[in-house]
Amino acid sequence: MIPASFFSRPFKYLKTLPLALSSIPRKGIFSRNNLNQYTQIDRLPQVISWPKDGGAFVTLPQVYSEDPDQLDTKGSNIGMYRIQLSGNEYIANQEIGLHYQIHRGIGVHHAKYNQSDQPFKVSIFVGGPPSHAFSAIMPLPEGMSELLFAGMLNNRAFRYKKQDGYMLSLDADFAITGDVVKNKLKPEGPFGDHLGYYSLTHPFPFMKVNKVFHKKNPIWHFTVVSRPPAEDSGFGYLIHQIVKDLTPKEFPGIKSIHAVDAAGVHPLLFAIGSERYMPFREPRPEEILTMANRILGTGQTSLAKYLWITDHTANPNLNIHDPKAFCAQSPKGQLV
Repeated sequence: MIPASFFSRPFKYLKTLPLALSSIPRKGIFSRNNLNQYTQIDRLPQVISWPKDGGAFVTLPQVYSEDPDQLDTKGSNIGMYRIQLSGNEYIANQEIGLHYQIHRGIGVHHAKYNQSDQPFKVSIFVGGPPSHAFSAIMPLPEGMSELLFAGMLNNRAFRYKKQDGYMLSLDADFAITGDVVKNKLKPEGPFGDHLGYYSLTHPFPFMKVNKVFHKKNPIWHFTVVSRPPAEDSGFGYLIHQIVKDLTPKEFPGIKSIHAVDAAGVHPLLFAIGSERYMPFREPRPEEILTMANRILGTGQTSLAKYLWITDHTANPNLNIHDPKAFCAQSPKGQLV
């Protein structure tokens, strides 16, 4: 359901309300199948993908944090941020690395905690329903809960329990809880990245480990990181399928947007827009430049390094998912 469409055609979407209500995160209780066994960081699978990786990494983590002004699921964020389990200057079984980049929800939380006396408690989940991992990489509108989205995809509410102030997913196979050390950094990396080369060692935040949970007979979820097509390719395809109908609502005048997988997803965007500003004179790039600024200044699309945007009227049959054809046939394409 597209939220904006609900108010224009409410009766069409009434049948979806039970799903939305049943997807609201809810507290549960521990059972013998939940996270009730303990281990240590060095007993987790130590996955090293590339020869020069700085240590073992969690490659499919769900990193959960809460807004210090709203310590509940409504103020939460789940993101897939790189977790380094060993190596460099981390104290074995006591510290792990936390790598995140710009425009990430956890960064907003981190900034607030740095200005407060509250400990920055973070939980890292591995495993559970695929919808939980997928929600961690989904570019949702700011303010929309990843937990709610995961529940809607899974047709089952995200079940959780709080213990010692930390969030525990009752469906996860593993959970690492700990506190992000404020105003201190440690070297993280290198890491063989999805663009096909190493992200080098740089200072990033790190966590003091509290506890490491797992359920009985757990499964460690991970992905192979490599140059495209690899793990990002599948994620990117699913994201495009889900958000393609939302694009015109989020970016008025834009017909479609495509993140090019062969370029590593974020570096290159294609977009098809429209020129409507001055229909009585010779067409020139005007409105699509306004749209380009909107795309490059909004949400996850702002991470693009290059944007190729074109007017659809001269060639309404452009295939935005075929990079060669799109670049060859684009009328007056603008590289921004």
